[in-house]
Amino acid sequence: MILYARNMTVRGTNMEKENIRNIAIIAHVDHGKTTLVDALLHQTGTFRSNEQVEERVMDSNDLEKERGITILAKNTSLVYKGVKVNIVDTPGHADFGGEVERSLSMVDGIILLVDAYEGCMPQTRTVLKKALALGLAPVIVVNKIDRPMARPKEVTDEMYDLLIDLGATEEQLDLPVIYASGRDGWATTDYNVKTEDLTCLFEVIVNNIPAPDVDRDGPFQMMVSNIDFNEYTGRMAVGKILRGSIHEKSPVSIVRRDGKVEKSKIVGIYTFDKLKKSATTFAEAGDIVCLTGMADIEIGDTVCDVETPEGLPFVEIEDPVLSMFFSVSTSPFAGQDGTYVTSRHIRERLYRELESNISLRVEDTDTTDTLKVSGRGELHLSVLIENMRRQGYEFQVSRPTVITKEINGELCEPYEHLYIDCPDEFSGTVIDLVSRRKGELLQMAPTASGYSRLEFSITSRGMIGCRAELLTAAKGNAVVNTEFDGYYPMKAGLAARSRGSLIAWEDGVSTSYGMYNAQDRGTMFIGVQTPVYEGMIVGESNDSKDLTVNVCKKKHLTAIRSTGADEALRITPPRQMSLEKCMEFIADDELLEVTPKNLRLRKKVLNTEMRAKIRAKEKLN
Repeated sequence: MILYARNMTVRGTNMEKENIRNIAIIAHVDHGKTTLVDALLHQTGTFRSNEQVEERVMDSNDLEKERGITILAKNTSLVYKGVKVNIVDTPGHADFGGEVERSLSMVDGIILLVDAYEGCMPQTRTVLKKALALGLAPVIVVNKIDRPMARPKEVTDEMYDLLIDLGATEEQLDLPVIYASGRDGWATTDYNVKTEDLTCLFEVIVNNIPAPDVDRDGPFQMMVSNIDFNEYTGRMAVGKILRGSIHEKSPVSIVRRDGKVEKSKIVGIYTFDKLKKSATTFAEAGDIVCLTGMADIEIGDTVCDVETPEGLPFVEIEDPVLSMFFSVSTSPFAGQDGTYVTSRHIRERLYRELESNISLRVEDTDTTDTLKVSGRGELHLSVLIENMRRQGYEFQVSRPTVITKEINGELCEPYEHLYIDCPDEFSGTVIDLVSRRKGELLQMAPTASGYSRLEFSITSRGMIGCRAELLTAAKGNAVVNTEFDGYYPMKAGLAARSRGSLIAWEDGVSTSYGMYNAQDRGTMFIGVQTPVYEGMIVGESNDSKDLTVNVCKKKHLTAIRSTGADEALRITPPRQMSLEKCMEFIADDELLEVTPKNLRLRKKVLNTEMRAKIRAKEKLN
């Protein structure tokens, strides 16, 4: 059902600012925000009635489709009753909070989406706090009210409590609450009454989200909040025009984040028209646009009238908390899979990432073949690694380590607020596991029949590798979320990985006989007929110490036969190690070798005898 009154296409017309609404849709991961955007686009005539459209059309990145999460903030627009609504679809995971933070500078209101069962989650709290501080008008949408065990009334109360805790003003507390099912495309103001479409949500957006508060007559000014790229036009600066208007071919001034002023020229102007960018010759204050022609434009720069170069303060982005070392692969198999393998290739790629990934930090080290890369969390860094390997890069990375700070003369480390939703039967196991990682239980409360929410304070160091253990302990029934809490004094006595590694003894190819003898020593990560090299990690040991095994061992052939000698060897299937699991598993003396086709765990020192000498020397010291 199409809800718009007339099929109005906005292509750079001199639209009144009252006919524009700029909103960001914000939610915790997997609360249904991108699915709701799909429904909004469908019901405003974005697609033909016979057009085949993929689910989560805004998740255009291959990695987003595979993981089912939004990684990059993206823009779209729709028209409802003559009002153009610019929508920013934002990531839901805290590791990509930088994408959300810079998107808030483009909008005048937010739609805060909350799951009708899970309620308020860490990312909900974090982003809502930033939005309220900016004075943005919020609209609460309690989504998935048709799911089993939904509790819309309780979740609504939780959201009002959260708003009060975050210091919302009376105007911000006087906000509409909509109940919806984004998957089925309907919304209502009464969760007991089901409707046919999203009409009430559209009406709330038009009537409750304010029009852009901008100066149409002043000199041109726009903050660059995002960078897009087109193979024909090059870099495209995305942002909301805060003042004045702009024509194509106009000269402009660019005020850098450090205050430097440069001259440039606007070649093209594009507005967001549904899922496409439409070229226009003119744009004015209030609209979100793309500007081309500025080859070296960066996020945080201000594009101004050529005669009035006035910079704008850029939104504050939280600092990284984890770092890893990226270096050239020194594996015996180096160069077999990758296209880009040299330090120059890796350095260029990482510094190019900084142009759009503003939450990332890249630093040179003492050696030319190693760089220090810092990010907001394990997922933030793993997405970068996965994108690089898909683009043909081959390299190796170290274990993630936390970034410490000295505060008032005391060494401090980052802490996380850990939320775990799990069945009551696993609560004791989960509490014991987190306690062994020096986590402190803050609160335990029931959320639904047979389920509880546990809240802990734990160091970011203690969280490395913790997710996989929690999911294993709860047999896959735990929902784990974290929220950055701040820097506090270092906590001593944090135990490292409890089990050692199984390490390949020699170069070769794993055999059934060798694997059969090695599998009793621990859990294998590789299967039969896998190429290995000396020092490569092939499994996890049952013991706390590392153990060297010969997975390439072959059975000696003799003329003597006995009963059962030729029976088939039963090989246990290997544990499948994803990129995140590999990052969590590696110890300080280990590396993760990343290629377009393989992920291999290895020791930093490959030679078995050399590692034994190093261990002996450490014991003496």
